[in-house]
Amino acid sequence: MIPVPALPPSLRGLRVALVHDWLVSTRGGESVLASLCRLFPGAPVYTLVHHGGGLTGDVGAVIARHRVVPSFVQRLPGAHRYHRALLPLFPHAVEAWDFRGYDLVVSSSHCVAKGVIVPPSATHVSYVHTPMRYAYEQFPDYFGATRLPAALGGGVRYLMHHLRLWDEVTAARVDHYLANSHHVARRITARYRRDSVVVHPPVDMDRFARAGLWPRPDGPFLMVGAFAPYKRVDLAVEAFNRLRLPLHIVGGGQDAARIRPLCGPTVKLLGRLSDQEVAAAYAGARALVFPGEEDFGITPLEAMASGTPVIALGRGGATETVVDAAEGPTATGVLFPEQSVDGLCAAVERFLAAEPGFRPDVLRAQAERFSRARFEARMVEVLERLVGNGPRTARRSGLTAV
Repeated sequence: MIPVPALPPSLRGLRVALVHDWLVSTRGGESVLASLCRLFPGAPVYTLVHHGGGLTGDVGAVIARHRVVPSFVQRLPGAHRYHRALLPLFPHAVEAWDFRGYDLVVSSSHCVAKGVIVPPSATHVSYVHTPMRYAYEQFPDYFGATRLPAALGGGVRYLMHHLRLWDEVTAARVDHYLANSHHVARRITARYRRDSVVVHPPVDMDRFARAGLWPRPDGPFLMVGAFAPYKRVDLAVEAFNRLRLPLHIVGGGQDAARIRPLCGPTVKLLGRLSDQEVAAAYAGARALVFPGEEDFGITPLEAMASGTPVIALGRGGATETVVDAAEGPTATGVLFPEQSVDGLCAAVERFLAAEPGFRPDVLRAQAERFSRARFEARMVEVLERLVGNGPRTARRSGLTAV
């Protein structure tokens, strides 16, 4: 376990509360929360729904050491499994918490956590993984005509309209925004008309095998992630059906039933795996396939930490982590511009041509730039500047940049 950076005097002794949307699985957002827990070991964690069994590995162990304060949503039947269906209740749930007595509230938000109400004496810093993508530009992917019965469509559109209004109005409750990528920073400006400080999320370097022999021509191509619409698992399946190359897919989720019938003989669904099994899959893969437009995307860095190059859509967070083969010796993968089966197939062909030029030590060094140690040191630096920057009311009056 890496050492925890020492807090400067301006942060020591503060009464701190942490807020996270929900704790039902271990993904990139929970990794960020784990670092916040390490920095503030006495802080309680407020969350809509808490399912301790879903938190795994070192990340889950760190969070488990903290007192968790769930919302009233926790007591509703099926909340752990079907929490997304309770979305209309989430704004009321986060507004019901009482943060009197705290000096600093740090929210880790991809849904409603940034909308908490804090007292005038406290500072609210919100680390935004993304403004709610399904309420804005990706609404058709989640709630379009092909995904909802016509009888439900009108009601869902009405609810999401009011959720967008709430999300935009509550943007003013945050004193300082942190963004997990420059891509998300631009979306924060567009949606909330606020500046933000970019602090890229961490990758746990020690969890993944150090760079071994390369290339791995006998290994499968690999995809890792939740089966959410924007991940475009379907695109990867169709491309590798056409290429007749082996593709192993780790994960599961809401689109699993739709994806399974699409898989041809070279595509294998592995389901959800343990942390150790995922690390082994990265270590044996020929390349990671990453066809979705992500806010940041931690799996490309996990692959690179394992000495595995990446084939990624050249939009969103991947452009901040993957160095295209055209860059020469510093390359860590291939970026492709067109989110289509043809575009991904062309990218795989370009990868195969460039494959001998990828170097495991270069891949590992690129991932090291996003290590947990660097993330936590950067968080301490940014929080010190923001929290020690004068009265809260003065800070809120303008946009903050660090």
